[in-house]
Amino acid sequence: MLVVWDMPKTRRSEHVTLKTIAEATGYSVTTVSRALAGYSDVAERTRKLIVETAEQLGYQPNITARQLRQKRTNTVGLILPTFSPRFSDPFFSELLAGIGNQAALSRYDLLISTQAPGPDELEAYRRIAGGQRVDGLLIVRAREQDPRIKYLQEIGLPFVVFGRSHLDQDYPYVDVNGELGLHVLTKHFIGLGHRRIGYISAPPDLTFAHLRLSGYRRALEESGIGYDERLVVIGDLTRRGGAQAAENLLALDPRPTAIIAANDLMALGVMEALRRKGLEPGKDVAVGGFDGVPESEFASPPLTTMRQPIYEIGQRICQMLIRLINGEHLAERHVLLQPELIVRQSSGQPIPI
Repeated sequence: MLVVWDMPKTRRSEHVTLKTIAEATGYSVTTVSRALAGYSDVAERTRKLIVETAEQLGYQPNITARQLRQKRTNTVGLILPTFSPRFSDPFFSELLAGIGNQAALSRYDLLISTQAPGPDELEAYRRIAGGQRVDGLLIVRAREQDPRIKYLQEIGLPFVVFGRSHLDQDYPYVDVNGELGLHVLTKHFIGLGHRRIGYISAPPDLTFAHLRLSGYRRALEESGIGYDERLVVIGDLTRRGGAQAAENLLALDPRPTAIIAANDLMALGVMEALRRKGLEPGKDVAVGGFDGVPESEFASPPLTTMRQPIYEIGQRICQMLIRLINGEHLAERHVLLQPELIVRQSSGQPIPI
């Protein structure tokens, strides 16, 4: 049945319902509802007429009611593990941009919360996941034995992890090969003649801390350089933490000729600590980081780093999560990306061996 209807202009100001569209087209409310929802049992010509009429009338679907019927929120969640009351980590800024833009492209909302790692963190996941506020969650900075992964698997909520855990369970993740990255970066400084290379590690409960430390140690071993535990200190992944860790390394006698940090933010803190002591980064002490955040390029001097595609990772984990929410099969459940060495002025010049 084809109904041609000349819409009165005054109707656009009224509250338009499915019944309004049904009266205008001559179809039942059920047919109108199924046509607007995209059901395949509605003839294409009928569906087209109903959709065009709905648009002409200015129909706005009741999204909340539809979500309640479908038991969906069209929302993905992310709980940032941050200690600071001020959000200042460029790594998470890049990651959030990728996640948020992909969510918007997929017509999903993004619910963001913050919670410092510790005993209260899992409760934050229970509050958001158990409260049915999201259709799925993203986990960042995976831990060795990650209780967040265990919990989400237990309740059956879709999730994707940025990073890896040493749990026995199978779960979808995207990660960057940190072991290879630190191996390449350490070899870079060894190739410049450095033999006393300090390393500022991430907190040991994070899986990537062990992987990156392993890459550092392997590079030393392959080059015939003994591992000196005094040259390895633990940082908290903040700029201030990097500066404090660097002060400990610089107090050694002899001090390191190069310092590598497990992330760019701590590496930037290292450069601040060097300047406070009257030392020039890249000249008196070489510096390297890991991440490739935009700030690393514009530091003084520009920071040598292992770049990982943070924005693209954010897009990818969000896309994977939405596919899981929609019941789609993931062609790749375990994605391991390779970092890229970006050599800049903080490496300095080769030193005599």
